[in-house]
Amino acid sequence: MIRHVVLFKFKPGIDWNDPRALAAERTAAKVGTEVPQLRDWRYGRNLSTRDIAYDFLVDGLLNDMEDVEKYLVHPFHQDAIRQWREISDWVIVDVEV
Repeated sequence: MIRHVVLFKFKPGIDWNDPRALAAERTAAKVGTEVPQLRDWRYGRNLSTRDIAYDFLVDGLLNDMEDVEKYLVHPFHQDAIRQWREISDWVIVDVEV
């Protein structure tokens, strides 16, 4: 199994009052039901106010790296990427669990 974790950090001038952030959050919430390779899907806003904190997390569980590759190119996921790219930078990790 592969745990795919992404942490998003808003670009300067973006916060949760921005309609683009709210739209990206709504799209992220649906990824788990739209991408069949995902066995589990979690997402949420960060509660920490520390400077090093990121703003949002998505966390997916997939069978293997082949499923990760299918997830990455899925059209719904690609739409989510487009939305998040406009408002944030991110880091990812894929770990075997």
